[in-house]
Amino acid sequence: VLRNGTYPISVSSERIFQALAIIDYAKSVGADCVAHGSTSAGNDQVRFDLTFQILAPEIEIITPTRDMNLTREYEIEYLKKHGYVADFKKLEYSINKGLWGTSVGGKETLHSNQTLPEEAYPTQMTATEPSRLTIDFKDGEIEAVNGCAFDDKVAAIQKIEEIVAPYALGRDMHVGDTIIGIKGRVGFEAGAPMVILGAHKMLEKHTLTKWQQYWKEQLGNWYGMFLHEAQYLEPVMRDIERFLESSQRNVTGRVLVDLYPYRFVLVGVESDFDLMKSAFGEYGEVSKGWTADDVKGFTRILGNQMKIYHAVQQRNDKPREA
Repeated sequence: VLRNGTYPISVSSERIFQALAIIDYAKSVGADCVAHGSTSAGNDQVRFDLTFQILAPEIEIITPTRDMNLTREYEIEYLKKHGYVADFKKLEYSINKGLWGTSVGGKETLHSNQTLPEEAYPTQMTATEPSRLTIDFKDGEIEAVNGCAFDDKVAAIQKIEEIVAPYALGRDMHVGDTIIGIKGRVGFEAGAPMVILGAHKMLEKHTLTKWQQYWKEQLGNWYGMFLHEAQYLEPVMRDIERFLESSQRNVTGRVLVDLYPYRFVLVGVESDFDLMKSAFGEYGEVSKGWTADDVKGFTRILGNQMKIYHAVQQRNDKPREA
């Protein structure tokens, strides 16, 4: 999922699972309260609150940052005053680093006509020579990276991040609609997710039918929107998951990716399920499963509805006056 065609919902997806883990632990130790540090102006407060309320309505939620309306500047000055030692330049940004990318918010992201400077990104570009990366998928999930097999999918993602991060890949600025109704803007770097999503999409194009791709994209976008907007516990999410899992049964093969500073190129795929390998024809070259007359008849029938429409409209149209 790329929210608004841009953002791989890095933080939003992880917040839900953080909330689930927190409330499970709170219940296991018999806690009366849980606390989080979200402000009143973002999405995370809803993700935490909603999950806590549904799974443990008896536990009180404490939110001092939100309730006291504390600003980042106030917090920095408070820390300085009380002798806290830190890189306060970095504290000017809210940096959320996770498995599926790192978001960077603050300063320039608060203005529509500015972008993050190079130094604001946690990872700097150090790799300058191009290299080839291969990702093997089985049933839509990563199976191997550069020929090395991974049973642990998390470790596979981390390995890809290790390889692509020095190229400073996956940087962009996301502008989206928050759960609370205001527009939000955040910078991010998500090298591994962007490469993985691109490679996975390429393999799907080769192994899924037209309508599988269409409905996978429709339901995937809905799933991503619901996940982003704290609706993970909505039962329809389990229904969508069943479809998404089923759609991946033939998404198996290797994707070749070339890495360059700040960009990557999807070279191609190798798959036993590649639908281009059919015996019916080669696009733009030769047909093997039909004749020229078959295509002529097919096209004539295909155009019937449009022919009728245009014939009727032309008969009823009057010349427009100058």
